[in-house]
Amino acid sequence: MSSDNIRIGLIGAGRIGIVHAGSINDTKGTELTWVCDPFVENAQKLGDQYGAKVSADPMEVINSGEIDAILIASPTPTHVDLLSAGIDAGLHVMCEKPIDLDINRVEALRDKVNNAKVNVTLGFNRRFHPQFETINRRVKAGEIGNIEQLVITSRDPGPAPQSYIAVSGGIFRDMTIHDFDMARYFIPRIVEVSAVGANAFCDYIAEENDFDSVTVTMKGANNEIVTIINSRRANYGYDQRLEAFGSEGMFIASNVSPTTVQHFNGNYAEQRDPYIDNFLELYAVAYRRELALFVEGVRTGQQLTPTFDDGRAALILADAAHESARTGKSVKVSV
Repeated sequence: MSSDNIRIGLIGAGRIGIVHAGSINDTKGTELTWVCDPFVENAQKLGDQYGAKVSADPMEVINSGEIDAILIASPTPTHVDLLSAGIDAGLHVMCEKPIDLDINRVEALRDKVNNAKVNVTLGFNRRFHPQFETINRRVKAGEIGNIEQLVITSRDPGPAPQSYIAVSGGIFRDMTIHDFDMARYFIPRIVEVSAVGANAFCDYIAEENDFDSVTVTMKGANNEIVTIINSRRANYGYDQRLEAFGSEGMFIASNVSPTTVQHFNGNYAEQRDPYIDNFLELYAVAYRRELALFVEGVRTGQQLTPTFDDGRAALILADAAHESARTGKSVKVSV
């Protein structure tokens, strides 16, 4: 590895790739060396912006001998092969969620990842949101005693296009998977999953045999209860809240508005701005903190979280929720 900057090859120059390129540029000790995308014009824009080389072929980047790590921000079906190739090339790997939509492909790669001499990290950025990270630290410090209930609310401002929904793997693997990881961030051992889904407002999501609204209930190994509430629509912006209830108290993380200004008049009390409706803005700090921790793991040789096995566990929970919502039965799991 370079004695100075960690040289990173970014694979994927779409919306999330743009975010990661900015994070690499803003993180001390990292250098965006290559950008790769089959739509090479997208890669060229980032390459020109940050002074990186450009390719349409990920293997050219991986085998260039000019990088220390790859950051995989390409479509989900490419993740397993790119992870494997990165390990073969002796590169550290940070990969966006999910690892894959097929748990069998994940299982087939598991031993290789866990025996690798490089750092492999999964991109569950919500762990690094300042509010959620603070609550997790204080829960682990015992400030509310034993955690008994966890409530996670995640609602998007609006559904993705039908073309995306069709290949997303369904709401549990695409959207709720973040919340499954957040649940395990607080309660690592989940033993049972129950889920219900509904089609409340979006016809084309129903046409793709998916749900636009879901609720998941899970039980932890120590009888903790987790409730996850999801919707593909919230007309007031991103609705991202968390409540951790314990034997000696409770923590709540509320939504974030662009300002803290409140408006009072004869018609309203405590009127505020709508919540932030751009997840890139909402989680900008989280994406940078996520990358910084990956870099710390690379430099120290430690395998820091979220790990490949965290990604595997989230997908197992997503599959269980998918099964439960369609059968009406709870599903036993061991993660």
